[in-house]
Amino acid sequence: MNNKENIVIVGAGLCGSLLALRLAQRGYTVTVYESRPDLRTTDISAGRSINLALSDRGLKALRLAGVEDKVKPLCIPMYGRLIHDIKGNTFNSNYSGRSNEYINSISRGELNGLLLTEADQYDNLTIHFNKRCTTIDIENNTASFYNYENKTDFKITADVIFGTDGAGSALRKSYYLERKFLFSYSQNYLTHGYKELEIPASKDGKHLISKDHLHIWPRGDYMLIALPNLDGSFTVTLFLSYNEGPYNFNNLKTEKEIQTFFETQFPDALALIPNIAEEFFNNPTGALGTVKCSPWQYKNKTLLMGDAAHAIVPFYGQGMNASFEDVTVFDAILDKYEGDWETIFKVYEKSRKEDTDAIADLAIDNYYEMRDHVANPIFKEKRTLEMALEKTFPTEYYSKYSMVTFNENISYNEALQKGRAQDKAILNMIADKKSDLNNDLKELLANIKSETETILNEDKIAKTLQH
Repeated sequence: MNNKENIVIVGAGLCGSLLALRLAQRGYTVTVYESRPDLRTTDISAGRSINLALSDRGLKALRLAGVEDKVKPLCIPMYGRLIHDIKGNTFNSNYSGRSNEYINSISRGELNGLLLTEADQYDNLTIHFNKRCTTIDIENNTASFYNYENKTDFKITADVIFGTDGAGSALRKSYYLERKFLFSYSQNYLTHGYKELEIPASKDGKHLISKDHLHIWPRGDYMLIALPNLDGSFTVTLFLSYNEGPYNFNNLKTEKEIQTFFETQFPDALALIPNIAEEFFNNPTGALGTVKCSPWQYKNKTLLMGDAAHAIVPFYGQGMNASFEDVTVFDAILDKYEGDWETIFKVYEKSRKEDTDAIADLAIDNYYEMRDHVANPIFKEKRTLEMALEKTFPTEYYSKYSMVTFNENISYNEALQKGRAQDKAILNMIADKKSDLNNDLKELLANIKSETETILNEDKIAKTLQH
């Protein structure tokens, strides 16, 4: 390795700032270019944050960079979902039967700011703000930028360029526009968008509803969620169709229509949001999309990472965690092949692509689960059984959610395959009235494991026949 190698990272969001920090710690000379102003000195959230859920995969990456202990004070533990029905009744659905497993609500801006501050400590790392990447000449490894401060264009040539510039990545755009190689790309949007609102803190700065939960108001075709903030407020997100159904973003045009929508569908939430119409009109409506593409690298000189390579919808709370895990996986491959970018990039993509495709699919699954199924009696029965199994057999049974969220040693793809088979096995048992918790739990677990293996084997045979 030549530590004087000129590494450029496009994008100083969560993935870019963590990658920059880790590469600087390894001794590389790193320059980061970010299109937005420095979020530590300028408020740039503009109602588009979607509060983050930090879990084990993300924490593992932060631990690798030596910042986990500094991040923990920014976290609010959430031990489960609190489901709100249309009459204002609530019921709790824990994330895990193991008492030490929970996800953490954290502010995107606070976390990003902390990573930037940590990065500032390294003399071999420089971050430039207000510099928008317009295009990248992938043949010559030259990135073109626009400087918002002095309104000029400039170019930078690097040995290696990383694109961590999110779902609208300039590097990814250059891959398919330059047509230098066969590049596969898909960007699929849900028919639903999102809008952020806020439940403010009480007058004495306290949370008005439980801060120990992620709150969900599931209503079939749409839903509301709320995550706690350190200042006592909640970031509330409405997920709603653009143009389908009796209520949608296109037909909620007046203050009265918005008021009626919330009064009939989310009355207990409405009581906590004092400026509902004002927030609804002023905050932007965001799109929800999935990006899949390949290859992620070109000629050992450029590499896509994070949302630039695999943006997902936010319903598994894994977008940030998956991007952080990218850094963990990349770092381990650097340990083995440092100095050989060709091998590093190829091994990285080969080891990571299957998993990022899997979490993208899982996130779509969870969208329908949160919106349609969490209040379903069969789903409740399934979760009750899973919680009992995890509590009684903490090292032998993991629900699909636990495999994805709390077990960083299980890959996303393995969690998807095994989790789906396990879900099917349990639902079959419930349908056949064989899931009574008064029965021997050990026998129930053995039956679930056996049925799961049968389903997994059937799936393997089916895939073999398809090919």
